[in-house]
Amino acid sequence: MPRYCIVPPYMLRSILQNGTAAQQSKAWATLTASEQIRGQRRVLGALAQLAVAAPGRKRRTIYDARNGYELPGRLVRSEGAQRTKDAAVNEAFNGSGATYDFFWKVFDRNSVDGRGMRLDSTVHYGESYDNAFWNGHQMVYGDGDGEIFLPFTKALDVIAHELSHGVMQCEANLAYHGQSGALNESFSDVFGSLTRQFRLRQTALEADWLVGKGLFMPGIKAKAIRSMKAPGTAYDDPVLGRDPQPGHMSGYVTTAEDNGGVHINSGIPNRAFYELALRLKGNAWEKAGRIWYRTMTQELRQNSNFHEAMNLTVLAAGELFGRNSREQNAAREAWAEVGL
Repeated sequence: MPRYCIVPPYMLRSILQNGTAAQQSKAWATLTASEQIRGQRRVLGALAQLAVAAPGRKRRTIYDARNGYELPGRLVRSEGAQRTKDAAVNEAFNGSGATYDFFWKVFDRNSVDGRGMRLDSTVHYGESYDNAFWNGHQMVYGDGDGEIFLPFTKALDVIAHELSHGVMQCEANLAYHGQSGALNESFSDVFGSLTRQFRLRQTALEADWLVGKGLFMPGIKAKAIRSMKAPGTAYDDPVLGRDPQPGHMSGYVTTAEDNGGVHINSGIPNRAFYELALRLKGNAWEKAGRIWYRTMTQELRQNSNFHEAMNLTVLAAGELFGRNSREQNAAREAWAEVGL
């Protein structure tokens, strides 16, 4: 089972190539830890956390790794407990709660697995760890290096993105390589962005469609990790390099790296969703989000590619809103905008 990280490896490699000695050391430590943890993954279905909980009832636990690598770490906050003096603990607690509320209120989904799964999070993972990830059964957050990245608990859409990998794992469980892996990343970006929009009560037109906004230290020339509205424009920095994401099939990147380009090519379906949300106007979670959610939970197959995802989202739009409805035609147009 893959470990799903918010910061793509090509960004960390740019730091290794262009950063100071200290920045390079921290990026290398992040990449090394990413490889070591691959042997620690466990299948979600085997966990005791799958016990059914009452719908609408959040169950959150926050652990502190104390800058180590053993998971989950020391328990520091659980459901019903008071706020702590540790900002990362409170941010992880509040962010997982906001994500739960989004899926519950919009899609009637009771936690990640639909059965009330406890939402576990570990903060202060590793030393200056430049990433956050879902490891198959819990969230894990690094503190950032303090030179390029801030603590990863600061971005709600990052928290929701990673928890959405858990939802995908329980549903279509898209294979994490090539186009199916890029779709896996993209669906998580979609629901991460929608969670933030829902929290802020933003319409599709009002939203900035940035993923990971607010994660960068002052002076870093980066708006975010990714832009769903305009892939390839999220950052252009001497250390990070330039955002390489394509937003159209004409720029599709064929590569053996990063599981066949799962992060870089996710910009194509990301932009398709943005184009659909813009066409349908209003709140993106109300129509475009419902189409994507139905596709994830009822239509996608494990090895679906971009073309299949296009057909299946169009199918879902017809099932939800009617054949040749405005919504279904908008879905066709949205995918056409990205060359599909």
